[in-house]
Amino acid sequence: MGIVRAALTQTTWTGDKETMIRKHEEFARHAAAQGAQIICFQELFYGPYFGITQDQKYYRYAEPADGPIVQRFAALAKELHLVMILPIYEEAEVGVYYNTAVVVDADGTILGKYRKHHIPHLDRFWEKFYFRPGNLGYPVFETAVGKVGVHICYDRHFPEGWRELGLNGAHMVFNPNASKPGASNRLWELEGPAAAGNNQYFVLVPNRVGREDNEYGALAVDFYGTSYVADPRGNYVGDLGSSQHEELLIRDLDLDLLREARDDWQFYRDRRPDAYDELVAP
Repeated sequence: MGIVRAALTQTTWTGDKETMIRKHEEFARHAAAQGAQIICFQELFYGPYFGITQDQKYYRYAEPADGPIVQRFAALAKELHLVMILPIYEEAEVGVYYNTAVVVDADGTILGKYRKHHIPHLDRFWEKFYFRPGNLGYPVFETAVGKVGVHICYDRHFPEGWRELGLNGAHMVFNPNASKPGASNRLWELEGPAAAGNNQYFVLVPNRVGREDNEYGALAVDFYGTSYVADPRGNYVGDLGSSQHEELLIRDLDLDLLREARDDWQFYRDRRPDAYDELVAP
């Protein structure tokens, strides 16, 4: 299947949407200049992580999944011949909003979108104020570099979605995040590599980094970065990203490892879906 060069970005909130957009355009250009074929930005990439508070003013960051920001990056994807995963705040209709990732192919075609299924509502993660739960299943998109799935942030705590993406044929699954220190630290170390190994695909996990105190002052949290890639055996590909600084990570994915891992471990052959009814009982 060959080698795919992938890019992940981690940064903090600049203070306004337009400079945030331009920053990510530059990330894409730098990635393409280094030979990247696919790039994924962090969760809600062009704004602050507004789950810190519950404030209707942040609804204005939402726009349609084929709106101006996605169209702007679709044009850039075509120019750079770069597949893009764009985690946006989607307005499906007035008053109906989703935490969404739009997948754009290397020719600028908008292939579709994934809507975050699992919505937390915790201190400074007040996401139910902003998002409805996703309702589009776990699609896998045929891109110029392979079959791509998405799982957004809090989704990573729920193994059923990871498995469904594998059953749907994913070669790589991107998991854009806004994760902070605390109870999540150990899970951050475990979940992505475990999902990669359990399902024998690549897992690519960008995270925000730094404090957004320019927006939230004393309420700001310290997003811990450490973006990473895990291979189909659950091993890291290269080093983790910085825990403190903005970074563009470039990693090579050897897609031949998918077949090797699946042939060796045979988890898909040995599954027993007939024995799992209780897993989906209400």
